[in-house]
Order: sequence, then C-alpha cells, then structure tokens
Amino acid sequence: MLTEERHKKIKELLEQQSIVKSQDLTSYLNASESTIRRDLQDLEKAGLLERIHGGAKIKNDLGTEQSMIEKSVKNVQNKQLIAETAADQVADGDVIYLDAGTTTLEMIPFLALKKITAVTNSVHHAAKLVDLNINTIILGGTLKLSTKAIIGASGMEQLQQFRFNKAFMGMNGVHPEFGLTTPDPEEAALKRLAIQHADQAFILADQSKLNKITFTKVADLDGVILLTDYCPEDLLKEFQEKTIVKEVSK
Repeated sequence: MLTEERHKKIKELLEQQSIVKSQDLTSYLNASESTIRRDLQDLEKAGLLERIHGGAKIKNDLGTEQSMIEKSVKNVQNKQLIAETAADQVADGDVIYLDAGTTTLEMIPFLALKKITAVTNSVHHAAKLVDLNINTIILGGTLKLSTKAIIGASGMEQLQQFRFNKAFMGMNGVHPEFGLTTPDPEEAALKRLAIQHADQAFILADQSKLNKITFTKVADLDGVILLTDYCPEDLLKEFQEKTIVKEVSK
C-alpha cells in the first residue's frame, strides 16, 4: 500500500474513533511497526494528529481560527511586503477577486491608482476599496463575525456568475502534500470557487502559514502561485515541485 493511501486510512480511522492504537494499525494496514511509526510521525509533523503512548489521537485544533483583530497584529511588515508584490500583479482593466483576510487587506492601499473592478467577500475590504474610488462589488450572504467574511449559499450563487483575471486569496494552511486549507467548510467552498473562476490565482501566505494544515481542504497547489515572505530551502523545493513560488524581499 502506498504511503498516501495509508495516511488517508489512518486519518479516516481517527475521524471515526478519535484514538487509534499502533498495534491495530499494523494489522489493519498490513504494515510493519516501523512503517506505522513513520506514518504517525509524518502525520504529526503535518499537524493532523498527536502521537500518544501506543498510538495516536486526533488533533483538536484543526478547526480553530483566530479573529480578524488577533490576526491583524501578527507579521504585519511581512504581510505588507507580500501585499505590495501581489498588487504589482494587478493591471488597469483587471477584474480581481479579493478574498477576506489580513494580508489581502494590506493590498488595498497599493491598488489606489489602478483602474480596476474588485469583487470581495469582506465588508471591511469593500469599505476600504470604495474609499479609494475603486469600482467594488461585495458578495451577499452570511457575515462570519470572527473574520468579517461573507459565506454561505447566497455568496456562492453570486460568485458562480463571475469570472476574474486574477484572484488574491488568504489561506490558513499551505502544505506541499495536503495543499490549501482553512478551518471553515463554508469559507473553503467560497475560496475554492473563486480560485476556479480566476485566470490566475495568487495565494498570499506569510511563513507562519507554510507547512500547516487546517480542517478543510480548499484546493491542491497545482495551478496557483504562492506569494510568501520566506520559505526554508528544503520546504521550498517541495513546494516548487507542485507550484510556482515567489518569495518577496525587503
């Protein structure tokens, strides 16, 4: 059985049982103890479980998310560097999607003189875009209080009608194997659709988001462009096997 298949089955068992024993995994997966040990080490490193004596338990923080205020005070300078690089990709006449998030929010001042149309799922972003006289469309739907993002069926239905030259996306986790993830399934669905409807999709993620996994998968790395402030060399090589990576510098 391939490593990826074993990992998938281990995750499925954890979702069903919360705790699994190494001895049971060796029988269920027909694998050696050393193989199961490596699998559990890999999955723990990816943030998907916690190893305990004799086995592993599900990691319970995959679905947690900080509020917009908590996020906004972290890695501010690095987010601004990423945001400026992202804004440089925008040309006059573009129709862009600007995802909710603190790094995409930092893009807005750099868009001030551009003649564009922006679609966003953030009330906060929309207000700042309008202040700069940028033609703005805000999606309708349910307002998520913690992140000020619009989610839900109404927003999905509206977004389905749009196409974008470029989409600029925030993301909670960016992992070379497990792809792009976010804690909220509804928010993940909206992000996924925006990426699918863009000619180019840029993922704005500072180094704290790299090699991290949260609850819900948004998309694979194939076809997106990752903008980040710093990526360790060994991890960078893994990312470059899947997608284009642009590191920004001061």
